Amino acid sequence: MAEPVPEEELTIPRAAMNKMIKEIVPSVRVANEARELILNCCSEFIHLLASEANDICTQQQKKTINAEHILGALDRLGFNDYRTDAEAVLKDCKAVAAKRRRQSTRLENLGIPEEELLRQQQELFAKAREEQAAAEQAQWLQLQAEAQMSLQQQHSDVPSNSGDGEYS
Repeated sequence: MAEPVPEEELTIPRAAMNKMIKEIVPSVRVANEARELILNCCSEFIHLLASEANDICTQQQKKTINAEHILGALDRLGFNDYRTDAEAVLKDCKAVAAKRRRQSTRLENLGIPEEELLRQQQELFAKAREEQAAAEQAQWLQLQAEAQMSLQQQHSDVPSNSGDGEYS
């Protein structure tokens, strides 16, 4: 089992925090000390919310914290005003997850078994290898023919000396 991470390492990455600050208040400069305070407050809020959600989860004799536990923790901690926003974000997350599932099942919806798709892929690879080999063979033969013609031309350009001054 993995060792617990020291608490000081459990923070939001600074780059992510800086990006969020810039998106929320693009025209305002935020001092490094203020950024550090925001980072620590966010980490503390997440820790508090997760702890409360864990308590709710344990009380319900569940082993996995789910969205309802988080929403309940918001209510218990007095952050009821954030519940509507949290529910909207949850709805968006569910929509994105559903879209991903639909895209991942698109292949399954073709009605072609995975084994058949794999066989077709292997056939295409084999055909591509054959075409590549044929192209390479044709190129090789062309180079051979050009070399042969070059040799023949060199032979016809050079007169042969048989010693008596006549060409043969």
